[in-house]
Amino acid sequence: MMALLQRWVLHNFWLKVLSLLLATGLWLAISPDQEPAEVALRVPIEFQHVPPHLEISSATIPDAQIRVRGPERLIRGLRSTDIHAELDLAEVTPGERTFDLTAQQIRLGRELHVVQVVPGQVHLSFDTRLTRDVEIHPRVTGNFPAGEQVAKVLVDPEKVTITGPRHHVEMVDAATTDPIDASETTTQATFVTNVYVPDALVQVVQPTPVRVTVIVEKKPPTQ
Repeated sequence: MMALLQRWVLHNFWLKVLSLLLATGLWLAISPDQEPAEVALRVPIEFQHVPPHLEISSATIPDAQIRVRGPERLIRGLRSTDIHAELDLAEVTPGERTFDLTAQQIRLGRELHVVQVVPGQVHLSFDTRLTRDVEIHPRVTGNFPAGEQVAKVLVDPEKVTITGPRHHVEMVDAATTDPIDASETTTQATFVTNVYVPDALVQVVQPTPVRVTVIVEKKPPTQ
């Protein structure tokens, strides 16, 4: 009996153990999960092949909510950065356009399937890009001693470059500095501050920040 045990069980014992482990690992790797799982993730819409002269002029761009189904072992570790909702803008021209957002526009890993995409369509506006220079208007505030006033405000540089959708850039008259409190200024002081435009679709290109020099003098006597 012991000879039979040694022959069939203990002979090449470790080789048999290794074979069993390899078989178990292979089964785990290829066998499907008993219960598939689903998850809904919100991801930003990515724009591919944007023409260099074009700008998206829509005030807001929605995120996409993607419902994904797949093996539970993959769903548990899925993150929004693993899913890509992509729209191809290669053929887009200025104006308005509606894009279908379906499973075909969603890129994700193997063994995962898109169940639903919300919204199913995205409506966007496009405009040509315009870049131009506008004046900088400083915002100087402060309480000055009686008899004194702000006599002059110098801005260096005097203009700033802005860029964005043409119709938005054309509506900008000037860029504005952050508020500058010159209350402690007695004769002259220079402040370093940023500039901005109120339209979120218009970007300040260069230069920023700027130097603002405030000169305070006595008020001329009243007649």
